[in-house]
Order: sequence, then structure tokens, then C-alpha cells
Amino acid sequence: MIAAAGFHNLLMMGPPGVGKSMIAGRIPGILPSLTLEESLEVTSIYSVAGLLTPEQALITERPFYAPHHTVTAAALIGGGNAYPRPGMVSLAHRGVLFLDELPEFQRTVLDSMRQPLEERRVQIARASGVVTFPSDFMLVAAMNPCPCGYFGHPTRKCICGKKQAHAYINRISGPLLDRFDIQVEVAPVEYEHLSSGAKEESSEAIRERVQAAREIQQKRFAGTDITCNAMITPDILHDVCPMTDEASVMLKNVFEKMGLSARAYDRILKVARTVADMEGEEVIGKSHIARAVQFRSLDRKYWSE
Repeated sequence: MIAAAGFHNLLMMGPPGVGKSMIAGRIPGILPSLTLEESLEVTSIYSVAGLLTPEQALITERPFYAPHHTVTAAALIGGGNAYPRPGMVSLAHRGVLFLDELPEFQRTVLDSMRQPLEERRVQIARASGVVTFPSDFMLVAAMNPCPCGYFGHPTRKCICGKKQAHAYINRISGPLLDRFDIQVEVAPVEYEHLSSGAKEESSEAIRERVQAAREIQQKRFAGTDITCNAMITPDILHDVCPMTDEASVMLKNVFEKMGLSARAYDRILKVARTVADMEGEEVIGKSHIARAVQFRSLDRKYWSE
């Protein structure tokens, strides 16, 4: 919900069968509806790609793309000879790009996404010139902690071992990992939860809460090119993310103890901004920073071993 509210990139790690893919597939259902301007942008991309059917005048639903891990860089980023075509990072513009089994993708393919993730556009250079496609998408990824999927599982035995598990997750480069605003460990579902007849919050109710947070962001960034908290630029970061003294001290301690990069610092602050928006708070408090820091624990727990 927080990822959808701020359009933050999300990485989920956990054993098979805990619902990572299901969660990813539900995210478009809790995102706000496309605005007319966004619909026109998405429609124009599909038209250039030749994917717009004659009877379809306008795309009104947010795109969702889930390429297989054998996808090539040209298919993902875009390419072609004389006439470059948009890739999946552009076809997922204003929507969700889901990468399941993240370490199984070729490392060169994954690292080719670093520019689109940072600049929210793709530039394809050919002898005839340079073509630019928009690629403002929400990256959602899922992965197992090891090849067999059960490293650290409370009841299932892992057949890989710590060394092989460490090599497996390190297929994900540090710079790419750094670009996930939210990194969470998805725990196995317990029987009591599966057998319980209690109903959880519906997607429609969650969508309303996400929409309320987005409306706060729209007012905050009115008159700019920024549409959500994930797009906050460094020059205005501290202006739109005011903190209490307690929150500032906590973030300083976390930054020093965890040895965070400047990018990680920015992303923690952006996620904390979204958490505060979800609670209707203008000033970021200590609890908001603590929540955002918890979403950056995977790299310290697994990648630093």
C-alpha cells in the first residue's frame, strides 16, 4: 500500500508459495486510475509499438508487464535497427513492471535498467539519430533467498548452504538493489491465517487510502513535473520532507551506523514522506523514519554477510 501510494520500487524476498507474485499482480488494482494526460501518454507509446488495436481509442488501465527471466536487453529496454521500438520499460509507463525470480535474469539485462529507473526515460541511439521513450514505471521484483528457496526457512531445510545462497543473491548488483525504495522479507503464511474466516481490507478500500495520499502529493507538487513522492528531486527534498528533531536525530544515527549511501538516504526520506502522507501528517516524525528504515533491512541482512 505504501509502495503504491508513493509509486516506490518494491523488492520482495521469501520462500516459494508465500504470495509474492500474487501481491505484485494485485498492485495495479490499488493504484489510482490513469488521468487523461497519463492515458494519452500510454496510448501514444502503444501506438508507436504497433500494439494499439483499431477499436481501442484510449488505454485507460495502468499497464502491467511481467517478462520472463530469459528476456533480452533489447526486448526490455527497447531497440531495433532502422526504427527503434519501445521496450517493456516503456510499455509499462505509468504502470507496473514485475520481475519474478529476479536473480535468474541476466545481470547485464538488469543493469541496463539503471538509467531508465533513474531518469524515467530511455534513449536509444542509432546512426539516424537518438530516440527517447518515456519509462516512468513502478518496478516490483520478487526473489527467493537461494536457488532452492528455503534458506533461513523456519521449518523447511535448505539444500544450498550459506555460501551458495550468498552467491545467488549477489547476482543482484549493489547499484540496482539501491534503487529499490522498499525491500521487504515475506514470511511463510501460517495455518492459522489461512484457516481463519476473518476478512482483510479489500483492494477497493486500500485504493481509496492510496488515492487520498496521492491527492496530498498532487497538491504538494502542483505546478511541477513531479507527480508522486518517488520522483522528489534532491534540490527540493528537504523542503518537502520537514522532520521533527527526534526524526532527524534518528535518521542521522541510522545513516552513520548502517553506512548508507546518499541514494539510500534520499529513498528512506521519500518513503518516510509517503508514510506520513498516509497518516495525514505534514511533518515527518520518528515513527515514520523508523518505518522507512525497516523497509531497507534486506541489504544489511543478506548482502552484507
